[in-house]
This record gives sequence, structure tokens and C-alpha cells, in this order.
Amino acid sequence: MKFSLVGRDGGSKARAGVLHTAHGEIPTPIFMPVGTAGSVKAVHQRELEHDINARIILGNTYHLYLRPGLGILRQAGGLHRFNGWPHPILTDSGGYQVYSLAENRKITEEGVTFKSHIDGSSHFFSPEGVMDIQRAIGADIIMAFDECTPYPCEYHYAKKSMELTHRWLTRCVSRVNETTALHGYEQSLFPIVQGSVYKDLREESARFVADQGLDGNAIGGLSVGEPHDMMYEMTDRVCDLLPAEKPRYLMGVGTPENILECIALGIDMFDCVMPTRNARNGMLFTAEGIINIRNEKWKNDLRPVDEALGGYVSTAYSRAYLRHLVINKEILGAQIASIHNLTFYLWLVREARKHILTGTFTGWKNEMVKKVTQRL
Repeated sequence: MKFSLVGRDGGSKARAGVLHTAHGEIPTPIFMPVGTAGSVKAVHQRELEHDINARIILGNTYHLYLRPGLGILRQAGGLHRFNGWPHPILTDSGGYQVYSLAENRKITEEGVTFKSHIDGSSHFFSPEGVMDIQRAIGADIIMAFDECTPYPCEYHYAKKSMELTHRWLTRCVSRVNETTALHGYEQSLFPIVQGSVYKDLREESARFVADQGLDGNAIGGLSVGEPHDMMYEMTDRVCDLLPAEKPRYLMGVGTPENILECIALGIDMFDCVMPTRNARNGMLFTAEGIINIRNEKWKNDLRPVDEALGGYVSTAYSRAYLRHLVINKEILGAQIASIHNLTFYLWLVREARKHILTGTFTGWKNEMVKKVTQRL
């Protein structure tokens, strides 16, 4: 994988680049739709590629390991061939699921023993094992195994957890170096900066991660309940320490406002379940603000969902029709809303890229933040 910077914004730390992978180029900044179990919920791969214009999607190691399992993924030739997605894929290491399974897991120096959320069966993830799993899945970008700390989190625990994450990272790097990709193309390992909301820990972790000299770097353990200002402060400091010539991935973030503000801090890659999860509950993101399509006010509104975005789904269906589908719990309602929200997120990062390249990002960003945070 190679990363090339093609432009910077004069009024912020925002940058535009291109990620070159075995499955295609990714213009940055980029948002990655979350396809946890090999599928972006309610969205066909054709819509992802042609309507939404997604350039990369995310899969989850924990969920894919449990179902469908590594045997069929190896037999298929990796996740790309199994799910029919021809473009790049990134896999999360499962560290966040370890965090979310707090009552059903035990963390030791060797790794994590946990119980499946499906049937209660016991499993063990080690740094080496997680690298082997991601080799079998075959994502273009694979993540190091880490522990994601909760918020709030005491300093002592955050430090201990960060140091464990660093030791696990060393083992992940060793495992990747001593093994080869299984499906005929190279995979890039991204390490993860941790340290909760403590500036000195974040700085220490950022330096340790940068010293690994890997193809890209990620920031984890944010967007877990901390105030947005705190998330921005940690992100800003870490971006200052991570190498400028490598892509920076802020994991699990977030709202349109979060994405815009963090692009301004120097982040290149984002993922979040919010656009699809909120869509299934009737919340739509638009270029003018947030719509709760369940509200009575949209019952007779025959305007397109969001004409500004272009794209078939956002312009072909009226707000009144989409409200009708959602109120009646029609599956098509969840599908249209999910495609629309993802279309908006990909439109937003494309627009950000355009304004970075023309040197007008900061003013545009400030205006867009006002719009995307208001409720219509």
C-alpha cells in the first residue's frame, strides 16, 4: 500500500490524499461504511459501489470469525470473493468487541478469553491469532489487536492498558512479518494509538506507534462517551505526532460534525455505524440538517429526501413516501434511508476533499457544521 498527499488546506491541518491498495485507489478524506459481518446492513453491494460511491468498506474480525467462520472464508479465497465486493476492505481487529463484552471476557498478557454473544461458547484471541484470522479474511488493511478502554477511565488503568496494547502490537508486527498473505495480494497492518483522554499517555502511545514505521496509523479509544472537545483535543495532539506521510484513521467516528472537525485536525479515514443504524430508526442526515422522518411534519412533504446530494435514492423518493414506508415498518424504508445516509456521508467527505484542494475548506467547514447539526 502507498499513500500520496495531493493537497493541503491553508487554514487548517486538513489534507487530501490517495491510498493505493491492491483492490483500487481510495481518495481521502474517506468514510468507510461498516459491513460488520461482511454486509452493510440493508444495502446491496451494487448500491454501495454505484449509488453511494463507497471506495472501501469495513468488516469485523470478531463477527466474521464467529460467523461464517474462517473455513469458508479461506475456501472462498477471502472476504472479497465471499461477499462479491471488488474494492478495498479494512478489518477491525476485534479489540472494540473485547471492550463491549466487558462482562463476558478475561484479559491477560497472552490475550483475551471471551464468550460468544451468539451461543455462549468460549474463545481465545491472542495478537498472533488475530493476525492469522485477518490473514484468512484477506482485508487490504488489517488492524493490530488492542484493548479499548472505557470512558471514564482512571489514569492507572489507562496507562496499564496502553502498555499492554503496545506489547500486543509488537507481537502483531512480528506475526505479520513471519507470515505471508493467503490470497495473492499484500495486506497492510495499522497500529492503534490508545491512552484514553490523558494527554501524556496519548503522546507516549503516538510516539510508540509512529516508531513502528507501518503503512498507516489509527487512533482508537475515542468516541466512547467522552465530550467532543476532549476527543478533538486528543486527536489534534496525536495527529501532530503521527507521521504526515502516512494515512491517519480515527476509529468509530462519528457524526457529520465530528468528521468535519477531525478532517480539519488532519484525519484521513473514518468509520461509524451511525448512518445505517440511525437510518433504520428514521433519522436522516441531509446537507441542510437532520430529519426525523417519523415526524408528522413530513407526512405530506413531496420534496425529494435531499436534492443537493444528487444520486438516485436521495432524489427519486419523496419525504412523504419514505415516512410512509418507515411508519409502516416496510423493509424498503430501512433500505432507502440507509442508502441515503451513506450517500450523504460519502458526499460530505468528497465535498471536503474538493474544498481542501481549492483552499476553501475552513470557511466551508464552518458553514457546514452549522447546517449538519441543526434539526429540521
